[in-house]
Amino acid sequence: MNKSIPFVAVLHKLWNVVSTARIRTKILGIVFALVVLLGGGFTLQIRISLTNALTQQLSSQSVSLAHDLAARSINPLLTSDPYEILLLLRETQLNNPDVRYAFLLDQYGRIVAHTFGDAFPIGLDKVNAVAPDMHHHTLAVDTEEGIIWDTAVPILEGKIGTARVGLSEQRMWNTVNTTTLQLLMTVVAASVIGVAAATLFTWLITRPIQQLVQATEAVRRGDYTPRVGHWANDELGNLADAFNAMTVDLAAAKAERQERERWRGYYLQRIMSAQEEERKRIARELHDETEQALASLMVGLRNVEEASTPDEMSHRLNDLRNIAASTLESVRRLALELRPSALDDLGLEAALRRHVQDYMARFKIQVEPQVNGLEKRRLSSEIETAVYRIVQEALTNVAKYAQAQHVSIVLEIRETGGDDSREQLSLIVEDDGRGFDVENMLRSSIAEDRLGVYGMRERAELLGGTLTVESQEQGGTTVYVRIPL
Repeated sequence: MNKSIPFVAVLHKLWNVVSTARIRTKILGIVFALVVLLGGGFTLQIRISLTNALTQQLSSQSVSLAHDLAARSINPLLTSDPYEILLLLRETQLNNPDVRYAFLLDQYGRIVAHTFGDAFPIGLDKVNAVAPDMHHHTLAVDTEEGIIWDTAVPILEGKIGTARVGLSEQRMWNTVNTTTLQLLMTVVAASVIGVAAATLFTWLITRPIQQLVQATEAVRRGDYTPRVGHWANDELGNLADAFNAMTVDLAAAKAERQERERWRGYYLQRIMSAQEEERKRIARELHDETEQALASLMVGLRNVEEASTPDEMSHRLNDLRNIAASTLESVRRLALELRPSALDDLGLEAALRRHVQDYMARFKIQVEPQVNGLEKRRLSSEIETAVYRIVQEALTNVAKYAQAQHVSIVLEIRETGGDDSREQLSLIVEDDGRGFDVENMLRSSIAEDRLGVYGMRERAELLGGTLTVESQEQGGTTVYVRIPL
C-alpha cells in the first residue's frame, strides 16, 4: 500500500503536465503514442471495444426480440391458437440469424411452443426466470456452442406467460475476428499518414477552437454580442454557425425575458390598481346607492308608523316598496358585474347571451351571437371564465374605440383535422368599426392602448391557446381565439 503512493504521485504530476499542454501538443503526442503502440496493443484495444459493443448490442437485440415476441404473442395465447404461436416463433428465428432458439411458457411455467422441434433441452426452461413486475431478465448461458444470451420477458405482467429468446455469439465472434485482421493490415499504413497529417490538422482545429473559447467566455459573462467566424465547411464550421445562432437566440431570449418581466410587473401593478379601484367603486356604490336607499327605508318605516290614515299608510308603503325594488336591482347589477351567476348556473352560452342583451341595451350597438356545439355541454370553469372575459373585453373595446354599428360573435367547438385530430374552442369577435393598425398599437408607448389586447392574449395563452387580432383602418377589427380542449 505504501509503495503505491509514490506511483500515484508520479501519475498525478504527469497528468498535471499533460493537462496543461496545448491542444496541438496533445494531438501530436497522441499521434506519436499511436505510432509507438501500433500493432498488438492497438488491435487488442479495438478488439476488446468491438467485443464489448457487439456484446451489448447482442444483449439489447435479445431484449428487443423477446419484447417483440411477447407483444405479438398476446392475441394467439389468449385465443389459444397454437399454429399462430408456432409461426411467430419460426418467424422470429428465421428473420434473425443470431437467434438460437425461442419458446413461450404459460403462467405456470409450462412450455407452450418452441423452435427445437421434438427435443427440447432438459432444464432450459428453468435456467432463466423473470418476475411479473420486471421489464425483462437477461442471462448469459454458457453452452457447448458458446455463450447464449437468454432473455425472458413477462407477457401481460406474467398473467398469460413468458417469452424466452436466446441469441448465439457465434456470428459476433466471426465479425470480431474479421475486423481484427483488417485492422492489423491497415494500421501500419494509417500510422504513416497520421503522423504527416497531424501537424496540419492540429493547426486547422485549434485556431477556431480558440475563437470559440474566447467567445464562450464572453457569453458566460452575459455578453451575447461575440460572433465566431465560419472557418471551414466542416463540423467546426457548423459548430461556429450553431454558436452564432445560439448567441442570437440567447440575446433575443434575454430581451424577451426582460420585456416579459417588465410587462409582468406592469400587469401586477395594474391588477393591484384595478382591484383597489374596484373596491373603491363598490364602496362608493354601496355608500351612494345602497346605503342611502336603506336609510330611506328606515326613515320611511318610521313615517309609516306616524301615518294618520290607511290611505296615507298605503301610499308610504308603496314608496318603500319602490325603494326596496330599486335597491335590489342595484345589488343585483353590482353582483353581476363582479361575477355573472349565469356563468356558474347555466354555462358559457347563457352567460354570453345575457351579457350581449345588457350590452346592446346599454351601448345601442347591434350584437349577433352565434354559438355551436355548446347547447348541452359544459366546459371547465377556467375555459368558460377566460372566454367570457375575453368577449367582455373585446366588446368593451368596441364600445370605447371602434365606433361600430354591428358586432358578430361566433363561438363553436370544432375538430382541428389532420392525423392528430382533436377538439378546440374557436371564438371570433368581428366588428364593422373604424379599425386600427395592430403593429403600431402593439409598439405604442401608451401602455393603456396595449393592455386590453395583452390581457386577452394572456388569458388565452394560460390555457394553451392563441389569440390573434386582425384589423385595418376603416376596415373593422376581428379577434380570433383558439383554445385546445
